[in-house]
Amino acid sequence: MPLTDPLRIIGDDAASDQLVTAIGHRTGILPVRVDEEPRPGDVVVRIDPDAAAEAYALTVGEIVELTGSANGLLHGIRTLMQLLADDGDGRWTWRRARIADAPRFAYRGVMLDVARRFFPVDEVEKVIDRIADLKFNHLHLHLSDDQGWRIHIDSWPLLSQLSSTVSATGDGRATGGGCYSKDDYRTIVSYAASRGITIVPEIDMPGHTHAIGIAYPELVEAPVMNEHLLDDAKRLGHALPEAGVPYTGWGVGHSSLRIHEKRTYEFVRDVLAELAELTPGPYLHIGGDESLGTSPADFAYFIERATGIVQELGKTPVAWHEAGAAEVAPGTVGQYWGLLAPDASHAEHTAHFVERGGRVILSPSDAAYLDMKYDHDFPLGLAWAGTVDLHRAYDWQPTALLDIPADAVAGVEAPLWTETVESLDEADQLMFPRIAAIAEIAWSTSDRTRDWNDFRERLAAQAPAWRADGIRFHPVPEIDWSDR
Repeated sequence: MPLTDPLRIIGDDAASDQLVTAIGHRTGILPVRVDEEPRPGDVVVRIDPDAAAEAYALTVGEIVELTGSANGLLHGIRTLMQLLADDGDGRWTWRRARIADAPRFAYRGVMLDVARRFFPVDEVEKVIDRIADLKFNHLHLHLSDDQGWRIHIDSWPLLSQLSSTVSATGDGRATGGGCYSKDDYRTIVSYAASRGITIVPEIDMPGHTHAIGIAYPELVEAPVMNEHLLDDAKRLGHALPEAGVPYTGWGVGHSSLRIHEKRTYEFVRDVLAELAELTPGPYLHIGGDESLGTSPADFAYFIERATGIVQELGKTPVAWHEAGAAEVAPGTVGQYWGLLAPDASHAEHTAHFVERGGRVILSPSDAAYLDMKYDHDFPLGLAWAGTVDLHRAYDWQPTALLDIPADAVAGVEAPLWTETVESLDEADQLMFPRIAAIAEIAWSTSDRTRDWNDFRERLAAQAPAWRADGIRFHPVPEIDWSDR
């Protein structure tokens, strides 16, 4: 069905405004808002008070009709834009369709590592737009790591002054840093909410805390070297961590908070309390991964206390799966980053979250990690979990991954770690097109409804929209990419 010019849109203000912007950006046709009875060619957008959360119904015929919950309308708009095509003669048309749709998982996330490579607010907003178009509904911001601290905390001001001055990318050298003010963070939260996305902030503890020691050395132990760290530093030519000196290498497992100091827990509570006040969403992520510089007993003690603090602040704690070795606070959400063929201890630790009344977010590193190379020759990314081509990113089953009940799977998240990323364009190359595969896994009603060949055809048709949005995707050879 051809688009009329002007195109008339009738209905819900918030959703209609986003549709006006999307159509104008894509086609150059500027829709007009009217409050009249619909006629052929019009688009009608209405809230359905009885629709389930994030559900929508879309009919594209003589009239385009979209109904759903508030967030469902946003998802329906994204589907409608995917049905928009250029006929090759400068005319825009809708492909006819009748769709009733709702997501499989309530948690569909992307993680952006802003600690190693700082992304300013405008770039974070572009990432939000990209993932919203694919119907993700959570953005997990990795705000702290050995290389940098990225959020201002009033009660501990030296973090933003001293611990955010560099980023560590490329070949392990230092590049420009950055830190979000509280107003910056509020801007990100508000922008995300307007697109149906919840921000999940992460402060990684008790390991990955070298940057904290730059500002407050009394909180952090001296670096503990491990074999993997030493091997990586030698192989890559990176400097080893040194107390009080910003760390720009890629090695992990050397840092630890001082577990038995009262001051440490004053710091943890202050930071998490300020972050909780800024974050309307339900989750605070406390990290808990790769804490090789912390003894198992001290790690368990810290995790129990930290997850309890999050609960006392009225939030749901989230932690990487290693934290399942501890008595996490009841209801804590675990995030699995192991392999598709799980290591026994990783599986056991993840299952412990479920035993404690929590649920699990799945981020298998050899399928969902967006920073893994497509192949060994790809210039960006790492390959410690193997290479991840598009088919591998698409061809796995969330509820079959671990021996936990299907309803214990909260959802799926695709992390982008940024050791090798120096620009948004490079982030795009690693994210796209694999992020679309993860989006389909997270949304599809069941694993049986997914079809690789059908996905390839639908994905090929998205190339013009991605190009129009300035997304520098990697044109993987498995897809016959459309040029219009």
